[in-house]
Amino acid sequence: MTIATVAKAARVSRQTVSNVLNAPHMVREETRARVREAITALGYRANQAARQMRTGRSRLIAVRIEPTRDGVNGSVLDRFLHGLTESAEGAGYRVMLYTAADAPAEIEAYDQLLGAYELDAFVLTGTDHGDPRTAWLAERDVPFVTFGRPWSDPAEAGRDGRGALPAGHPWVDVDNGAGVAQATQRLLDNGHRRIGFIGWPVGSGVGDDRRSGWARTLRSAGLDPTGLDRQAPDGFDQGEAAARDLLAHGEPPTAIVCASDSLALGALRAVRVPGPGWSPGAGPEIAVTGFDDTPVAQAIGLTSVSQPLARAAACCVELLTDVLDRDTARTGSGAPRHVLLRPSLVVRQSG
Repeated sequence: MTIATVAKAARVSRQTVSNVLNAPHMVREETRARVREAITALGYRANQAARQMRTGRSRLIAVRIEPTRDGVNGSVLDRFLHGLTESAEGAGYRVMLYTAADAPAEIEAYDQLLGAYELDAFVLTGTDHGDPRTAWLAERDVPFVTFGRPWSDPAEAGRDGRGALPAGHPWVDVDNGAGVAQATQRLLDNGHRRIGFIGWPVGSGVGDDRRSGWARTLRSAGLDPTGLDRQAPDGFDQGEAAARDLLAHGEPPTAIVCASDSLALGALRAVRVPGPGWSPGAGPEIAVTGFDDTPVAQAIGLTSVSQPLARAAACCVELLTDVLDRDTARTGSGAPRHVLLRPSLVVRQSG
């Protein structure tokens, strides 16, 4: 069984069959479908070793599995990885997974993986200020794309910590600030005027962006956010402690927006269970909003901001296809592309 056999059955050229196998983005959808039907009917299997020798590529990309945290927000990366694997398969690539505890360990993993396998590229997740991983790969001319934009230095960031968007490499990201702004604006439209925020400690690119969405939305409405935000590491207990502190000092907020569903779940516990300085009957019911729209949020009725993770994964594969199949990054025939996706608010019972 050869490519010529498949081409004859599908009524296309041998080059078209080769493109479907090696660069499917170059072929129209209806033609791809016809060729794949012929491949399935004939039982054709491409010789991967021969293909690698011919193209000089393994069609293998690698991505890190992040350490398990609280079992809630970790599901976000799980959904992204599932979408990445599906999109990569559709483009003729396979995904290799690896683990690393932090950025230095991940760089060490790059070195080991590149020495042991003929990897075509990496997909990086969880970018931050001055990310050393992107510099390491760029210096060695290793193709990569990031799920997460490059962040400017915090000292150079604009008002509310919202930094510029450098354009040094291909990246896909979700507009976190816009997502939190959408959640905050909805609460304003519902009559809330004291809207608190619980986020991660200052210095996280994503966390600072989410905080800025809250702060600038309040300022645009003529409201002062001073004293209404708290910082906490991601987790249930940390979110509860931050919410209780927010409720116990000064006039309590009537709504709280959180940087993650984990923090929001802790905040929900704080507003529903009596504690020092606050009890549920001490004032109106407090609305709580999370971020990431995890399965737990869906199960308990938590209003949350949802990221388009399947779309983000597909865009990452598309950018890698540009780099690898069209070779734009190496030849300078095209600038690195960037995609910023808008999240959506899912309203439920929590307010």
